[in-house]
Amino acid sequence: NSSSSSFTLVGVPGLEAFPTSLGILFCSAYVLAMVGNGAVLLGLGLDKALQAPTHRFLGMLAVIDVVMVTSVVPKMLSVFWLDSAEIGYVACFVQMFLVHSTTAAESGVLLAMAVDRYVAICRPLRYQAILNGHAVAQIGLAIVLRALLFMVPLTGLVTSLPYCGSRVVPHSYCEHMAVASLACADPGPSGLYSVAWSSLIVGMDMAFIAVSYGMILKAVLGKESCWKALSTCGCHLCVVLLFYIPGIVSIYSQRFGGAVSARTRVLLADLYLTLPTTLNPLVYSMRTRQIRQALLTML
Repeated sequence: NSSSSSFTLVGVPGLEAFPTSLGILFCSAYVLAMVGNGAVLLGLGLDKALQAPTHRFLGMLAVIDVVMVTSVVPKMLSVFWLDSAEIGYVACFVQMFLVHSTTAAESGVLLAMAVDRYVAICRPLRYQAILNGHAVAQIGLAIVLRALLFMVPLTGLVTSLPYCGSRVVPHSYCEHMAVASLACADPGPSGLYSVAWSSLIVGMDMAFIAVSYGMILKAVLGKESCWKALSTCGCHLCVVLLFYIPGIVSIYSQRFGGAVSARTRVLLADLYLTLPTTLNPLVYSMRTRQIRQALLTML
């Protein structure tokens, strides 16, 4: 009974009989993500001593995680629990824009964090001069502009397609390929653009992160401060792996997933958006001593 100007979300294909369990899983992840990232932002906002570039990048990461998880989970819960599967035409593409632009922005922030660790360890005397407030603001602006540069053309390609047939999206949110595949015209150009840009962004960011950590290893190996320096990078590496490994699998399974079941592809995409946003505050931010002390003082 959906109107001609809306889409209908399926949820997780093959698991429609378990809406309560799926809802509990993603609702728990959403609550943890909001509480964890909200606590980080509150701690950074209340403690004026937390103004280092590292803390500002953590704040950017927390904001992106909040936007990313909020853009998908509330609607997913309405599909699972309220049987409200219909999503408006404009709302669907806004959700798509938010999901894919925040993932591109998060990749940029992780790269900025790797550069921050490199400067802090390899150029400690020039750390404040290189990563001053103006430089951090420029990095943040560049991250946002790159995400927009990626998503604006992709959104134009997808919205220009005619949707004259089925509007049932075999997904739990408006994922790009799931929506584009419903078009009456060939969605190939938008799919090729998405894969090419995603591969470029992820590949470039991962290459620069690897170079940063290679230079860090070269600088600290054999020195007394080696383990201390590596321990400060360990949490960031965990976050990087937690974000990129599911992300790469999800991107290519959506595009070339003929051998992967629809249920697996959708679950991978859902976990890719919710798992890192839930664990980032625990794995990284809460293990930062200054933030932990600020939160304990506040409590």
